[in-house]
Amino acid sequence: MAEQRVSRQELIRRRRRGGFVGRRAELAAFRENLDRDPADEAYQFLFHVRGNAGVGKTSLLRQLEAVARERDSVTAYLDDDVHSAVEAMAAISAQCERQGRPLKRFDRLLAGYRQRRHEAESAEPGQSDGEPSVAGTLAAQVGLAGLGAVPVVGALVGAVDPQQVALGADRLRGLLSARLRSHDDVQLVLTPVPLLTPVFLADLADLAGRLPRVALFFDTYERTAPVLDGWLRELLVGGGYGDLPLNVLVVLAGQRRLDPRVWADSMDLVAELPLEVFTETEARQLLTARGITDERVTGTVLRLAGGLPVLLDTLAQTRPAGPEAVQDPSGTAVERFLRWETDPERRAAALACALPLQLDQDVYGVLAEGDHYAWLRALPFVNDQAGRVRYHDVVRTPMLRLQRTGSPLGWREQHTALAEAFGRWRAALEQDLPPDVRWADGTWLEYRLGETYHRLCANPHQALPAALVELVAACASGDSACRRAAQVVVQAARDTEAEPLGRWGELLGALDEDPELTLLTVLLTEPGLPAEHRADCFLARAGRYGAAGDHPAAVADCTAALALDPGSSRAYAARAVGLRALKQLPEALADYQRAVELAPGQPALLVQRGRLLRTLGRFEEALLDLDLAVGLDPADWLHRAERGETHRLADRPAEALAELTRATELNGAAAWPWASRGWVLHQLGLGGEALADLDRSLELDPRQPWALTRRAELHRRAGRFEAALTDLDLAVTLSPGWQWVVAERGETHRLAGRPGRALADFSRAIELSPTYAWALVRRGQTHELLGAHREALADWAAARRLDPDLTDRMLAGAQHRPGTFRVRLPEGGAGGLPGA
Repeated sequence: MAEQRVSRQELIRRRRRGGFVGRRAELAAFRENLDRDPADEAYQFLFHVRGNAGVGKTSLLRQLEAVARERDSVTAYLDDDVHSAVEAMAAISAQCERQGRPLKRFDRLLAGYRQRRHEAESAEPGQSDGEPSVAGTLAAQVGLAGLGAVPVVGALVGAVDPQQVALGADRLRGLLSARLRSHDDVQLVLTPVPLLTPVFLADLADLAGRLPRVALFFDTYERTAPVLDGWLRELLVGGGYGDLPLNVLVVLAGQRRLDPRVWADSMDLVAELPLEVFTETEARQLLTARGITDERVTGTVLRLAGGLPVLLDTLAQTRPAGPEAVQDPSGTAVERFLRWETDPERRAAALACALPLQLDQDVYGVLAEGDHYAWLRALPFVNDQAGRVRYHDVVRTPMLRLQRTGSPLGWREQHTALAEAFGRWRAALEQDLPPDVRWADGTWLEYRLGETYHRLCANPHQALPAALVELVAACASGDSACRRAAQVVVQAARDTEAEPLGRWGELLGALDEDPELTLLTVLLTEPGLPAEHRADCFLARAGRYGAAGDHPAAVADCTAALALDPGSSRAYAARAVGLRALKQLPEALADYQRAVELAPGQPALLVQRGRLLRTLGRFEEALLDLDLAVGLDPADWLHRAERGETHRLADRPAEALAELTRATELNGAAAWPWASRGWVLHQLGLGGEALADLDRSLELDPRQPWALTRRAELHRRAGRFEAALTDLDLAVTLSPGWQWVVAERGETHRLAGRPGRALADFSRAIELSPTYAWALVRRGQTHELLGAHREALADWAAARRLDPDLTDRMLAGAQHRPGTFRVRLPEGGAGGLPGA
């Protein structure tokens, strides 16, 4: 569309607004783009402002935001205070609301997510060292979700044992179900980004439909790109979350080029706005606008500032009367920034307030005397954002160096005072904040990391070991906390230039897309982590390996932890989990035995050992462990449910019914006890009640292959073949490697008169488990129906070699089900635990 004509006075006002000078080409390009029709091929919806620190990226971004608002756009400005896609969406929504344009549906869903996350991470009653906490397990699962590897989305089929991955996901769902209200809540906590983003996008699209533009600005993108790149690219280019209107315009600003691994095939869609230092012409224009007209003063300022806009503006604001006033006797940048400030309190405040990474009124009160906070916030090198201020790195760096070298004692004293203040604020917050949710609380994390940063600055040698131990804890709390904790060490290394921190700054500054695993490996391979904490680090890495399905590596790390701490029940229990995943069941049982010996009376360890004994068919021994667990904590629904499941598999339906009923009374939101009780009711001849329980279980969690297959069997027995196949199709989709589920679908096709489809399913089940005698008999019968008598005889002969009694009974006409026989199936197979 054609640009409206403006008056000369309006043009002058625009150019002089806020004293902004320079960058006319960039401003013109942005204005011209705003005036284009989004359907125009020349229209750009993604800009990237790029340049080194100090060249004025933030100032330009703010100016571009002002231009967008002039054109009746709703805008949002984000910097590196956001550490995830969820935080980015929340910040954008909050700024839209402040402009009278709330994203109502998204805000409601976000509030629900935050509440559910808090509920999920509440401390688990009776939690023991042998069982990972909900918060820790959730952090690992959500970390995998960012890599597309969460078992609930089926992304690891073929790469990880599907049985063990499914068991881990079901276990986490069971733990979350104890705290959350519905399956939707569980999914929201497990995978918030794919559930929140479409609603956010829909609200943003509605807003864009009522306005000329919506403009989103992402500053300091070099810091937020690791967590926002993939999400933002999918939003703008991929379309996986829905269609984003073209009049939603995005501007990124950072020091580096966009990551080619993410943006390589989209760079033709990016309008680059590279910024360099001011030319001499632009620098002179800025000085003239600030009233600096003396050529001698101008020449001196140009020489000292080196063309950096932030330095030019800082020096010009002082209005030096002559070149001698510009001269810096100490030759330091700090004196150039503050030389003309005569108030000693203000000078001291400006220097002292460079020490923290960011500050507010409370931090200012620890460092400075006098009421100069408002003055400080107005300084040209101080960026103000959302109630906090931060020095520009170009100014902060020399200020830190001056204080560190000029007064080492004062440097240590001030950083110690800051560390103690952050420690007090953290401790006060902890009075009402349970341990399991602290790392997820933004305020607590800010205090904790602030304390760590200032202790590193005050005494790097003394504080480094504790900071490395803190990194181990951060790795168990998710990607965001891990990155932020690592960045604190990186920043302290830069700001102190201390020898013990330098190497760690280099290592942690290069974290890749799996920061927890990389960081834990660095901690174990580099010197520095205290020896007494290396076992914990091995166990933390074992947890990451296990969550990713690398069970051999997890077992190796647990073994290494035991070499360092032979009395660790946690290490034995964790290694048992890995050994069980590797089908080394006797070895896993031995580890559980040792874990229980080292930590007697821990219900979680007893339950884990009882589960494994049940898998081995040693039901009486399993019940002894589960009886002890229930006795120690009779109100725990999971202990009751596990004991009920063991009774069920031991063919004690009455005892199983009593225990599973009690489990559902203690926690009606846990899905799998309803399914298990439903099958017990079926065994007792109560078909209607059985179906009702299975329906209830699948309402709570529709993605349960065991419950779906059992309900399908009830449908099939009643002649409802289509309903049975609907359940079985979903069960096979969820667990394509579970031969029992595939064979059950084959049996349903066979009984429904569809031998061709039955043959395909039976063949697939046998391919998955060549010793599956039941499936061989049924495939032989299907071959016979199709007239393939030779193939039928071959299948029956193979089945008879594996299990002659079963084969003879089936061929004699007995109607046995796959789950009736003790065939060699993986854990969770026929008759196995539905929700473990």
